[in-house]
Amino acid sequence: MKNWLFFGLLILPQFTLAKSIVAGPMLGHVSLRGANVWVQSEHPGTVSITYWPADQPRAKQSLSAQVNAAMGNTHTFHLTRLEPDTTYQYRLTVNGKKVRRQQPYQFTTQTLWQWRFDPPDFSVLAGSCNFVNETVYDRPGTPYGSGHEAMFGQMATEDAEVMLWIGDNWYYHEVDYDNANSLLYRVMYDRKQPFLQPLYHKFANYATWDDHDFGPNNSGREFIFKDQALEIFKNYWANPSYGMPEEKGVFTRVSHNDIDFFLLDNRYHKSHENMIDGPDKIYYGQAQLDWLKNSLLASYAPFKIIVGGGQMLNDHHAFEGWDKYRHERDPFLAWLDEQKIPGVMFLSGDKHHSEMLRADRPGAYPLYEMTCSPLTAGTHSSKSGGDLDNPRLVPGSLVNHHNYCKFTFTGPRTDRSLRIDIMGANGEQYWSKQIKSSVLSYAQVSD
Repeated sequence: MKNWLFFGLLILPQFTLAKSIVAGPMLGHVSLRGANVWVQSEHPGTVSITYWPADQPRAKQSLSAQVNAAMGNTHTFHLTRLEPDTTYQYRLTVNGKKVRRQQPYQFTTQTLWQWRFDPPDFSVLAGSCNFVNETVYDRPGTPYGSGHEAMFGQMATEDAEVMLWIGDNWYYHEVDYDNANSLLYRVMYDRKQPFLQPLYHKFANYATWDDHDFGPNNSGREFIFKDQALEIFKNYWANPSYGMPEEKGVFTRVSHNDIDFFLLDNRYHKSHENMIDGPDKIYYGQAQLDWLKNSLLASYAPFKIIVGGGQMLNDHHAFEGWDKYRHERDPFLAWLDEQKIPGVMFLSGDKHHSEMLRADRPGAYPLYEMTCSPLTAGTHSSKSGGDLDNPRLVPGSLVNHHNYCKFTFTGPRTDRSLRIDIMGANGEQYWSKQIKSSVLSYAQVSD
């Protein structure tokens, strides 16, 4: 038997024996002295969180809030007055009833290493293109998504601190595009899936989007529900920020230990790809690129990783990407060289295969782009995209299987190293590559 719960015009089936929490809790941004924790309850009302240092169970702090019923009963707690490099435990209460769990949830704040010692070694997971099936609304034939339990189960075993969701984190279906409430239905349907919850509990989760978790395929500024899509995204992730006061979007900067990730928004302001290239055709837009440039200039990170939903350095494909917006892209790449910004790499999703690209530059270090895709969505033959004869493709790096990327940062502050592992759902390693921060410098080039 089902009861039916109405969210405006949205009708969702609610089972009589449902849990008090539908999804989460999800750990979001974790800093030196703060942390974001997202939660979604079954019913409207009050959610509370009680948290304490793991070794001081009596030093409890609590927060309470009304969930956002218009967004499916969600809320993000912003925990404050924390201490660096400290493990905290927490429990949740929904409408006065404790959420049953044998052990408390927990997280560890970042380490205050600056001016004290070398930055910690740590790992980051990354992936894109997670398609969750719903038979009644899927296209006929073989389900497009598969292997969810194996993939996310394997990822949850990793010794990592951060999970980067780099676009197509859920897929709006054809039945979702023409109604904002249908967009909300889709993300609620996906977010509650049991195989995702261990990742939400364990890692600090950060996200940017691509077309399918924004709107229709290859969509951009023309999408009439783009503001509703933005509000949904902001209410279902717990990033440190979203855009800037003068520029809407999901772009933000994530600093973890000594590494900076610049998550970009390639959807909200994007011109349609069929527009003739020129000053009016934008992918990110001038305001966002100005923010990115100043953020790169302000960064002391040995690796400055620019993260986007779509590929940025691929000039040898027929698909959507920043290469179709060269009036915007090429001056930015030239600016990197003019300003002699060290340590820049690119990270993208979207392509339904993983690969590493290398763009050589005269008199400058090479620019690498790591594309990580797909987690569970359908894979395709590289022959359809011409990728195997791409002159920028690093030989042997193309993987046409479900996979995720693992980035491991090690070494002293003055000689950091990045190892990239492409991993499969059964723990197999497809390939591994190591890049030293010293290679991504102009001093190396001049030598």
